[in-house]
Amino acid sequence: MKSKGRSIFITVCVVPAMLLYLLFMVYPTISIFTMSLFKWGGLSANKKFVGLNNFKFLLEDRYFLRAFQNSVFLIVFVTIFTIVFAIFFASVLSRENLKGQNFFRIIFYIPNILSISVVASIFSAIYEPQKGLLNGFFRLFYADTWTNIQFTGSRQLVIYSIAFALIWQAIGYYMVMYMSTMSQIPKQLYEASDLDGAGRIRQFFDVTLPLSWDTVRTTLTFYVISNINISFQLVTIMTQGGPDGASHVFLSYMYNQAYTNSSYGYGLAIGVVVFVFALGLSAVINRITKRDIIQY
Repeated sequence: MKSKGRSIFITVCVVPAMLLYLLFMVYPTISIFTMSLFKWGGLSANKKFVGLNNFKFLLEDRYFLRAFQNSVFLIVFVTIFTIVFAIFFASVLSRENLKGQNFFRIIFYIPNILSISVVASIFSAIYEPQKGLLNGFFRLFYADTWTNIQFTGSRQLVIYSIAFALIWQAIGYYMVMYMSTMSQIPKQLYEASDLDGAGRIRQFFDVTLPLSWDTVRTTLTFYVISNINISFQLVTIMTQGGPDGASHVFLSYMYNQAYTNSSYGYGLAIGVVVFVFALGLSAVINRITKRDIIQY
């Protein structure tokens, strides 16, 4: 009787959640794959089945290819710099007896508290050609010869400007995560490595990094996925994909096609590519970063 009551209780708890998951996650995902095979404006009832033509057109669309290149660049460049700097600062603040450690933790974490809209506004002001902080700083040293740089208006510089904003926004969050992991490493291990003659750099690679690797591995996958979403928000607010599509990323170009150009089917085809790309990249990262669990 108790077993039956327990089964009923579990069913009552699980079934509503499963129905919500199927309704709001599984069904929309399947619909995206289905609608990507149609030529459709999104609002009208006229849908024309075109098969894989939307995907074929992707390979010939120079703006999509540019968005693809930008997304890959941001995923690789921003992820590497963010994770490396976050690990470095976390290691320094965790191991060194610095005054005001809590102050530095708060300062580094503040950018993550800010909404992405605020971050975009801050960097738009910094990059502003006439009165921006960055051009103003350079004018202090080259007052007579300095020509204002269009950081977000230049096809060559815009993606680097966005990358720097992404790095600034994310470092503090991952630094705090790594500090939490590093603080749990027994001090006896560092003392033993000291007795063996290992310096701070050797201790970092032989003790700190291996014992923090599970956290690093998890954050790598998490940040790669979140980078796709955050870069879309930052691009949409700061540049709207300009100049001439030079700063478009996956999701900003998808949004532009689906809702601005009324090419909903084509936009969903881009969404399918993004989904498959993110899923495959996550699997690759998990595979190449897999290590034996080190216990202490």
